[in-house]
Amino acid sequence: MEKGRTLPQDFGEFLHCLRMRSKFAIFLVFVVALVIIEKENNIISRVSDKLKQTPLSLMEANSTDPGLVLSENGSLMSLSELDSAFSQLKSKLRNVTLQLGGHREPLLAPVKGTRKHLLLMATTRTGSSFVGEFFNQQGNIFYLFEPLWHVERTVSFESGGANAVGSALVYRDVLKQLFLCDLYILENFIIPFPEDHLTPFMFRRGSSRSLCEEPVCTPFVKKVFEKYHCKNRRCGPLNVTLAVEACLRKDHVALKAVRIRQLEFLRPLVEDPRLDMRIIQLVRDPRAVLASRMVAFSGKYETWKKWATEGAATISEDEVQRLRGNCESIRLSAELGLRQPEWLRGRYMLVRYEDIARSPLQKAKEMYKFTGIAITPQVEEWIQRNTQAPQDSNGIYSTQKNSSEQFEKWRFNIPFKLAQVVQNVCSPAMNLFGYKLASSPEILINRSISLLEERRTFRVT
Repeated sequence: MEKGRTLPQDFGEFLHCLRMRSKFAIFLVFVVALVIIEKENNIISRVSDKLKQTPLSLMEANSTDPGLVLSENGSLMSLSELDSAFSQLKSKLRNVTLQLGGHREPLLAPVKGTRKHLLLMATTRTGSSFVGEFFNQQGNIFYLFEPLWHVERTVSFESGGANAVGSALVYRDVLKQLFLCDLYILENFIIPFPEDHLTPFMFRRGSSRSLCEEPVCTPFVKKVFEKYHCKNRRCGPLNVTLAVEACLRKDHVALKAVRIRQLEFLRPLVEDPRLDMRIIQLVRDPRAVLASRMVAFSGKYETWKKWATEGAATISEDEVQRLRGNCESIRLSAELGLRQPEWLRGRYMLVRYEDIARSPLQKAKEMYKFTGIAITPQVEEWIQRNTQAPQDSNGIYSTQKNSSEQFEKWRFNIPFKLAQVVQNVCSPAMNLFGYKLASSPEILINRSISLLEERRTFRVT
């Protein structure tokens, strides 16, 4: 009898134990599933301090997967499907942000009013560092130089298709937060991870005046190595909180980005009621771009140079297709912008680097007029002083140009054989932007024969 009375109690404890184990098993499966999802998508290379990986090497800045090229009607065929498929990516990115950065109160973004948000959209070696200075030198603009560099270094996606589109969506969402002065978002991508919102590793900090002015420029700290230091003064590690406050105090925000490939991806930013977006797409003769990249990133173009000069090696088809993909991405983005769909009306401007090089002050005034921001005498003085330099500075990101001579200098630095390759794969883009083809080596190096059509407007055929 005693044994019979205790049996239900033991059985109840057994059931309770079984339930607890089942709950734990379900929770464990859920956690494992999340880890698998994160691994498959390679969304962020670290989720906590315990899961840090070696930073990825900087990818080819001009690499565009041909699979991402838009169709002829200027829209990505599967964009709506991919946007839906990656809707979870945005919430996951936000969750990771909260996990890594810790919970914080939402930022008090300025009332929209007259505040403008400008994106200088370009590719590498198109003169974007130089043109970006037109806005960096304006005292009431908070300007950031290539903030997406950190994202590219940290976020890993497999090449091609949906994964490449996923990276573009991450870039877009980070841009949106930066335009809203949420610079904390970058802390999740800066390596090493910032401590107490302090970092000495903000990429090209010295190229942003707003990050080197007081009060953002805190007292210099000895024995703290800052890789990208301010140019004209010594500052302590960047205090992200002070940078956020400086951004909120400025009248306007401007960013330069060479990692945004498709204009259509930016539509959510343009339609965001908190932003008053203006997009300037900067283009340059693709032959000049290649010539410049072969100097700035010479190690990556050894095969091209050997093939052109010695014929000892062949250019891989993948490299040619990458070049074609770049040109097509630029062309199709420009065609979309020039068509001026309702969501882009009055918010897109196409500018050729060659026109800026020939008439820098005039083009600067046109760009400022487009943005709705009044240009200041300080900007005009900077342009006059830095476009009449005796000779170009040797730095890769130099902003000192002898503009009247600079824009055609490439014609003497690229073998005609390579110019032909560019012309073969980029002719649709060159035709749209008014870049003439050179039919012989003699024409290529003859400066009396212009390779640039005079254009006041651009038309999509």
